[in-house]
Amino acid sequence: MSIQEFKPVKEGKVREVYDAGDSMIIVATDRISAFDHILKNIITKKGAILTQMSKFWFDFTKDIVPNHMLSVDVKDMPEFFQTERFDGNSMKCQKLNMLPIECIVRGYITGTGWESYQENGTVCGIKLPEGLKESDKLPEPIYTPTTKAELGLHDEHITFEESVDILEKLYPGKGADYAKQIKNCTIALYKKCAEYALSKGIIIADTKFEFGLDENGNVVLGDEMLTPDSSRFWPLEGYEAGKSQPSFDKQFVRDWLKANPDSDYLLPEEVVKKTVDKYEEAFELLTGKKFE
Repeated sequence: MSIQEFKPVKEGKVREVYDAGDSMIIVATDRISAFDHILKNIITKKGAILTQMSKFWFDFTKDIVPNHMLSVDVKDMPEFFQTERFDGNSMKCQKLNMLPIECIVRGYITGTGWESYQENGTVCGIKLPEGLKESDKLPEPIYTPTTKAELGLHDEHITFEESVDILEKLYPGKGADYAKQIKNCTIALYKKCAEYALSKGIIIADTKFEFGLDENGNVVLGDEMLTPDSSRFWPLEGYEAGKSQPSFDKQFVRDWLKANPDSDYLLPEEVVKKTVDKYEEAFELLTGKKFE
């Protein structure tokens, strides 16, 4: 008998999504993106590290909100996925209607947030206390949602009220409730995970979550979770406000690209190796396990 072939129904900058009938298979490739471009390099093992890290966090936070993960074992997936290409970097997931909001939470002031604060004392329209320094911890985490742009386009910052309007158009009578639920879940997830990460020597400066609705209209956490692709991880050791911080995430790649504007999105081999090493180090610190 020939094996049923699957083609991605959706392809993002890093992920491929396959429809497996009663479930979805989400594959984290070894591609890497920065500044809304897919780079020309393959970052070996990256997809598997991202998938295993998401699994760790999904298990860790299921008391806060249900998530879409069903299995990361290819033996639980259709035969097409039971090959080396998909082993370790694939997740079988519940089907959801994804909400068109990227739920961003910031616990520290950095990046575009720091640039905005220097200009007018706000981040995404939220007024912050005076006198903050770059990389300072915020008094409380802030929720700064964006729209979810198609491949090649930029996400746009929106206010909480605008997120209500977007969801109300899609789900009349429920927009405010869904917007409030995803905001509250985002803050609760961040607080629990940031506290845990700090105990392992990692500061989670900011991150993003995505949510969908199950067949009964319940909010479920989807996509990936607290990986170096969706978060800024800083080492606690050596942390000092007033400057930018070294990181475990792809900020390392972003910095190199900024310093080399003529690179045509091709990284040198040493940057690729350092990126993989950083991802592995973050995985091992957070999970307490060697990456296999």
